[in-house]
Amino acid sequence: HETDTRRELQLFPYGMFDGDEEADDFVSTWKSWAGVSSPAVLGFHGVMKLDSLNLSLVTDLPSGTNLRQMLADGREFTEAEVITLGVELCRGLVAIHEAGLVHGDIKPHTIFIVEGAEGDRLVPTLVDGGVTAGLWTAKHLGENTALIGTPFYAPIEQFGGDAPDVLSDIYNLSTVLFELAAGVLPWEGKSFLEVFQAKLEPKAPHINQRTGARSVSSGFDDIIAKGLSPKRADRHTSAKALGDALSAL
Repeated sequence: HETDTRRELQLFPYGMFDGDEEADDFVSTWKSWAGVSSPAVLGFHGVMKLDSLNLSLVTDLPSGTNLRQMLADGREFTEAEVITLGVELCRGLVAIHEAGLVHGDIKPHTIFIVEGAEGDRLVPTLVDGGVTAGLWTAKHLGENTALIGTPFYAPIEQFGGDAPDVLSDIYNLSTVLFELAAGVLPWEGKSFLEVFQAKLEPKAPHINQRTGARSVSSGFDDIIAKGLSPKRADRHTSAKALGDALSAL
């Protein structure tokens, strides 16, 4: 009622939570997103218990097209376009991480793109930030839990039950950038088990070594491979570090 701007309402059924305490924790976690301000992050406007059955989450209505749909429609991205998108998305992650939060599930489904009429301008927005991390916090999940996230984009430590964090966000985003630039995912496996086994390899995947991938510059290839390192300590230390490396290209 504040403006005529359209908003998006998401409902989370109480069946997702084990009692009022978990539901309250989810609401509390989401309230922290009010402090995140970035053009690359969908605006958050409130979360509350709507009724006895649902929680409601109100955000801006995302503009543009879901990145997964763009890929399904055959849209190919040049290396320069991927770098531009990567830099902007890193700026969004910096704002999220500076607020003490993590996105938790970056993938083509959670990125919307506004494309200029001539395809000369790409503006990305991260959506659904905090849903995965919020559920993890609300349910007090720790080691030896089921993976919350998406297997193709999640780092190996999350398969073992680690909660999403800054370094898992970097891994998620690096996987997306690999896919956009290469035209294929970093791993050739299709099943959950095949992907898991591929991620156990000690060396990070490189675009220019991936079967069926489009070639890229060696500098870009190395930056993305660093973000995909199976060893957390070998990844970019922050979203700013990844964004700066991409900007330097």
